[in-house]
Amino acid sequence: MAKTETAPVLTGFRDLVAHLESGPKPDRSTWRIGTEHEKFAFYRDTLKPVPYEGENGIGALLNKLADKYGWERTYEGENVIALKQGMASITLEPGGQFELSGAPLEHLHQTCAETGSHLSQLRDVCDDMNIAFLGVGFQPLWALDDIPIMPKGRYKIMRDYMAKVGRLGRQMMFRSCTVQTNLDFASEADMVKKFRVGLALQPIATALFAASPFAEGRLNGFLSYRAHIWTDTDPDRTGMLPFVFEDGMGFERYAKYALDVPMYFAYRDGKYVDCSGQSFRAFMDGKMSTLPGERPTAKDWEDHLTTIFPEVRLKTYLEMRGADAGPWSRLCALPAFWAGIYYDDAALEAAWSLVKSWTAEDRESLRRAVPVLGLRAPIRGNSAQNIAQAALAIARQGLKSRAKADGSGQDETHFLTELDDIAASGVTPAERLIERYRTEWGGDVKRVFEACAY
Repeated sequence: MAKTETAPVLTGFRDLVAHLESGPKPDRSTWRIGTEHEKFAFYRDTLKPVPYEGENGIGALLNKLADKYGWERTYEGENVIALKQGMASITLEPGGQFELSGAPLEHLHQTCAETGSHLSQLRDVCDDMNIAFLGVGFQPLWALDDIPIMPKGRYKIMRDYMAKVGRLGRQMMFRSCTVQTNLDFASEADMVKKFRVGLALQPIATALFAASPFAEGRLNGFLSYRAHIWTDTDPDRTGMLPFVFEDGMGFERYAKYALDVPMYFAYRDGKYVDCSGQSFRAFMDGKMSTLPGERPTAKDWEDHLTTIFPEVRLKTYLEMRGADAGPWSRLCALPAFWAGIYYDDAALEAAWSLVKSWTAEDRESLRRAVPVLGLRAPIRGNSAQNIAQAALAIARQGLKSRAKADGSGQDETHFLTELDDIAASGVTPAERLIERYRTEWGGDVKRVFEACAY
């Protein structure tokens, strides 16, 4: 099968490591903040999820955004499946979750302005399409069979494979939404330190952002059902990565890990080739059954790295992946939390001091307790609430030290205010939704579509 890629063919393991080694940015003035957030599209009158097809479908919505706001279309076959504008893109998750992958920006004021502009464009274009968007971590009303499937070849491959490796992978694909942030590092050592802090504190972010207590019209027993789903999706490519905390962690160690994560696909001649469950090592040796004799390109390796889903993911930057989607204010708060910790040396050291005594068992126990208990989850005789307050204080000081002011002279610390309130009260966003469900909503989950719409 002929290759259409122009990316160079990989000749050995060093090429895999070299890709990761291209990530460090020694000049911190070049560090940027990228924010990605997903949301559920639904019809205002029926609350049903929006399919791709039709004059008021996702495809039509993408075309209207492109026509009115100058986004460049990306096609798969005849279907528009993404939009691009500069360094930002709009993409579709498997069940039509609408994602803004924001541009790498210098400070949080730009991040929040970008998010506001995106939501404003959506409101404008959707006004006569009967479409609105919901900001929570899990689809609160509709069953898996009710969710439409987007016309992207990689998702069919993933959907079929998910059923073989975990109970909840398809729930993750079609019914969950997240907000994440992407951040830089100066060196390999800086990457390792940030990776360790990020993994340890990821359950704390999960607790602060927990907002997925409903499923199929009722309470699901969790505060972050989205986070619970990730504990039973695919053990080969998810989790807390204990090896990151071991001696010898670096780009080479992560490349070895990624090399042994089973593949999903390779992209050839404009189509996705099903390679699910096969070894990238075999691909490197030209011995993969679906592409016999072929060896991977650099683009194949980059694609493979996007199919690994640990709580923190390494590419040429670090992705923080632990939070449920939520309202506009919390979409700006997530990058504030992590940039405050990561982008100031004293803050990063303080955060490491907070978590460095935790064992792999401690970290995994916290990860599994938080989806149910939220900020009440225990950690080494302490509570997630206390750790959250300490981490937020560290992040606030880090943002203060960054001293990135907006036009009115306000620094970035105010983006943490909502998280400070959550941590001080110990009451997660999910618990606030549950309280409303039990009182003013009279047990009607449909009210969440009004309360949490953008």
